[in-house]
Amino acid sequence: MGLWELFLIAIGLSMDAFAVSICKGLSIEKVRFKHAVIAGAYFGGFQMAMPLLGYLLGTRFRRFITEYDHWIAFVLLVIIGINMIKESRECKAESNDSFDFKTMLPLAIATSIDALAVGVTFAFLKVQIVPAVSFIGIITFILSGVGIKVGNVFGSKFRSKAELFGGIVLILIGSKILIEHLGIFG
Repeated sequence: MGLWELFLIAIGLSMDAFAVSICKGLSIEKVRFKHAVIAGAYFGGFQMAMPLLGYLLGTRFRRFITEYDHWIAFVLLVIIGINMIKESRECKAESNDSFDFKTMLPLAIATSIDALAVGVTFAFLKVQIVPAVSFIGIITFILSGVGIKVGNVFGSKFRSKAELFGGIVLILIGSKILIEHLGIFG
């Protein structure tokens, strides 16, 4: 997997966190730098940890399913992408202006569950996991901080577009993995 594909995966995975950050930005009256750092640390940290956990789980079972790994990667990415697209159509508002542990932890876990599944696919694709999860975490950190400001300034009109974009990107990457493995178009 090349840097460009990893970048697209990082963008796709970070869209949930970006969308929630927009909602958090909506909920606060005055944005401070610490709000962006807290959101970035929670969301970026979990977006790093979950694919690492998925990778570790995937490597334990890789030898049993290597014949089907491309199908598993395809199915997981498509399911995650479809779920993100469906979520982009739902109207949900985050009105809690708190950035404490009890508020941020469940949000960070919820926005990074899809990263766990992507980590499993990384094990099948033999991705260099430390640079990959670091890259995903950094991208998510940055976009989460930006999301706080965007939400505070522009409101909720970008949340659904971000999730829709992320879902489409993950579906396209899953399709690319399958097409490359099956040798279609090449």
